[in-house]
Amino acid sequence: MRTLVTFAAASLVLSLSLVAVSASDPTSCYAVVDKVVFEPNEAHPERIQVWGAFTLAKPNDRNDYQAPQRGYLYFKMPATKQEQVQKQWADLKTSAGTHKVVAFGSRYDLKLRVRRADEKPADPDTFDTGYGMVRVRTETDYAPVKSLLEFAHSSH
Repeated sequence: MRTLVTFAAASLVLSLSLVAVSASDPTSCYAVVDKVVFEPNEAHPERIQVWGAFTLAKPNDRNDYQAPQRGYLYFKMPATKQEQVQKQWADLKTSAGTHKVVAFGSRYDLKLRVRRADEKPADPDTFDTGYGMVRVRTETDYAPVKSLLEFAHSSH
Protein backbone atom coordinates (compact mmCIF):
# COMPACT_ATOMS: atom_id res chain seq x y z
CA MET A 1 0.00 0.00 0.00
CA ARG A 2 2.82 2.38 0.90
CA THR A 3 4.48 1.76 -2.47
CA LEU A 4 1.19 2.49 -4.24
CA VAL A 5 0.79 5.80 -2.36
CA THR A 6 4.41 6.77 -3.13
CA PHE A 7 3.91 5.87 -6.79
CA ALA A 8 0.66 7.88 -6.93
CA ALA A 9 2.33 10.90 -5.32
CA ALA A 10 5.29 10.68 -7.72
CA SER A 11 2.90 10.41 -10.68
CA LEU A 12 1.00 13.48 -9.50
CA VAL A 13 4.19 15.53 -9.11
CA LEU A 14 5.39 14.41 -12.55
CA SER A 15 2.08 15.25 -14.21
CA LEU A 16 1.98 18.68 -12.57
CA SER A 17 5.54 19.44 -13.67
CA LEU A 18 4.69 18.47 -17.23
CA VAL A 19 1.75 20.84 -17.23
CA ALA A 20 3.95 23.69 -15.99
CA VAL A 21 6.55 23.07 -18.67
CA SER A 22 4.05 23.00 -21.52
CA ALA A 23 1.94 25.94 -20.33
CA SER A 24 1.75 28.81 -22.80
CA ASP A 25 3.56 32.07 -22.11
CA PRO A 26 1.17 35.06 -22.23
CA THR A 27 3.96 37.66 -22.57
CA SER A 28 4.04 39.66 -25.79
CA CYS A 29 7.56 41.06 -25.61
CA TYR A 30 10.86 40.38 -23.89
CA ALA A 31 13.28 43.30 -24.14
CA VAL A 32 16.75 44.50 -23.23
CA VAL A 33 16.19 48.26 -23.27
CA ASP A 34 19.03 50.57 -24.30
CA LYS A 35 17.20 53.89 -24.16
CA VAL A 36 13.74 55.44 -24.00
CA VAL A 37 12.62 58.62 -25.78
CA PHE A 38 9.41 60.34 -24.68
CA GLU A 39 7.42 62.47 -27.14
CA PRO A 40 6.80 65.37 -26.89
CA ASN A 41 8.51 65.24 -23.46
CA GLU A 42 8.85 63.11 -20.33
CA ALA A 43 6.54 65.32 -18.25
CA HIS A 44 3.59 64.86 -20.64
CA PRO A 45 4.30 61.82 -22.79
CA GLU A 46 1.97 61.05 -25.67
CA ARG A 47 4.31 58.63 -27.46
CA ILE A 48 7.40 56.64 -26.58
CA GLN A 49 10.30 55.10 -28.48
CA VAL A 50 11.84 52.09 -26.74
CA TRP A 51 15.26 51.28 -28.23
CA GLY A 52 17.05 47.97 -27.70
CA ALA A 53 16.85 44.27 -28.48
CA PHE A 54 13.50 42.48 -28.54
CA THR A 55 11.92 39.11 -29.01
CA LEU A 56 8.22 39.17 -29.79
CA ALA A 57 5.54 36.53 -29.42
CA LYS A 58 4.81 34.73 -32.68
CA PRO A 59 1.33 35.60 -33.93
CA ASN A 60 -1.18 32.77 -33.59
CA ASP A 61 1.26 30.64 -31.58
CA ARG A 62 0.71 30.37 -27.83
CA ASN A 63 4.19 29.06 -27.08
CA ASP A 64 6.85 30.41 -29.40
CA TYR A 65 8.74 33.65 -30.01
CA GLN A 66 10.33 35.28 -33.04
CA ALA A 67 14.10 35.52 -33.37
CA PRO A 68 15.55 38.47 -31.44
CA GLN A 69 16.00 41.70 -33.33
CA ARG A 70 17.46 45.14 -32.67
CA GLY A 71 15.68 48.42 -33.32
CA TYR A 72 12.92 50.28 -31.54
CA LEU A 73 9.29 49.92 -30.56
CA TYR A 74 7.09 52.97 -31.07
CA PHE A 75 3.96 53.42 -28.99
CA LYS A 76 1.23 55.96 -28.45
CA MET A 77 -0.71 56.53 -25.27
CA PRO A 78 -4.04 54.66 -25.31
CA ALA A 79 -7.33 56.41 -24.60
CA THR A 80 -7.74 54.46 -21.33
CA LYS A 81 -5.48 53.27 -18.48
CA GLN A 82 -3.15 56.24 -19.00
CA GLU A 83 -1.94 56.24 -15.39
CA GLN A 84 -0.93 52.56 -15.64
CA VAL A 85 0.77 53.18 -18.98
CA GLN A 86 2.75 56.12 -17.58
CA LYS A 87 3.98 53.88 -14.73
CA GLN A 88 5.04 51.17 -17.17
CA TRP A 89 6.78 53.72 -19.38
CA ALA A 90 8.64 55.03 -16.32
CA ASP A 91 9.65 51.43 -15.51
CA LEU A 92 10.91 50.98 -19.08
CA LYS A 93 13.03 54.12 -18.69
CA THR A 94 14.41 52.82 -15.37
CA SER A 95 15.44 49.56 -17.06
CA ALA A 96 17.23 51.34 -19.93
CA GLY A 97 20.96 50.65 -20.03
CA THR A 98 20.88 48.04 -17.25
CA HIS A 99 21.30 45.06 -19.63
CA LYS A 100 18.45 43.36 -17.76
CA VAL A 101 15.49 41.68 -19.43
CA VAL A 102 11.99 43.04 -18.98
CA ALA A 103 8.72 41.53 -20.12
CA PHE A 104 5.53 43.35 -20.94
CA GLY A 105 2.29 43.15 -22.85
CA SER A 106 -0.13 40.35 -23.53
CA ARG A 107 0.47 38.21 -26.58
CA TYR A 108 -3.31 38.23 -27.01
CA ASP A 109 -3.77 42.02 -27.00
CA LEU A 110 -0.56 43.87 -27.75
CA LYS A 111 0.11 44.42 -31.43
CA LEU A 112 3.57 45.75 -32.10
CA ARG A 113 6.52 45.56 -34.41
CA VAL A 114 10.22 46.24 -34.12
CA ARG A 115 11.25 49.13 -36.35
CA ARG A 116 14.69 49.45 -37.93
CA ALA A 117 17.00 52.10 -36.46
CA ASP A 118 16.90 54.06 -39.73
CA GLU A 119 13.08 54.00 -39.90
CA LYS A 120 11.48 57.36 -39.18
CA PRO A 121 8.92 57.23 -36.32
CA ALA A 122 5.39 57.11 -37.77
CA ASP A 123 2.09 55.36 -37.03
CA PRO A 124 2.84 54.35 -33.42
CA ASP A 125 1.34 51.15 -32.06
CA THR A 126 -1.11 51.58 -29.19
CA PHE A 127 0.46 50.54 -25.90
CA ASP A 128 -1.53 48.00 -23.92
CA THR A 129 -0.77 47.40 -20.25
CA GLY A 130 -1.28 43.66 -20.61
CA TYR A 131 -0.10 41.87 -17.47
CA GLY A 132 2.17 44.74 -16.45
CA MET A 133 5.89 45.10 -16.89
CA VAL A 134 8.17 42.75 -14.97
CA ARG A 135 11.89 42.31 -14.65
CA VAL A 136 12.99 38.83 -15.68
CA ARG A 137 15.71 36.70 -14.12
CA THR A 138 18.70 36.56 -16.42
CA GLU A 139 19.95 33.27 -14.95
CA THR A 140 17.54 31.10 -16.90
CA ASP A 141 17.43 28.49 -19.63
CA TYR A 142 14.06 29.76 -20.87
CA ALA A 143 14.67 29.94 -24.63
CA PRO A 144 13.22 33.38 -25.48
CA VAL A 145 15.09 35.08 -22.62
CA LYS A 146 18.33 33.17 -23.16
CA SER A 147 18.42 33.86 -26.90
CA LEU A 148 17.55 37.53 -26.33
CA LEU A 149 20.41 37.95 -23.86
CA GLU A 150 22.89 36.24 -26.18
CA PHE A 151 21.73 38.38 -29.10
CA ALA A 152 21.76 41.64 -27.11
CA HIS A 153 25.31 41.06 -25.90
CA SER A 154 26.64 39.97 -29.29
CA SER A 155 24.98 42.75 -31.32
CA HIS A 156 26.11 45.63 -29.15
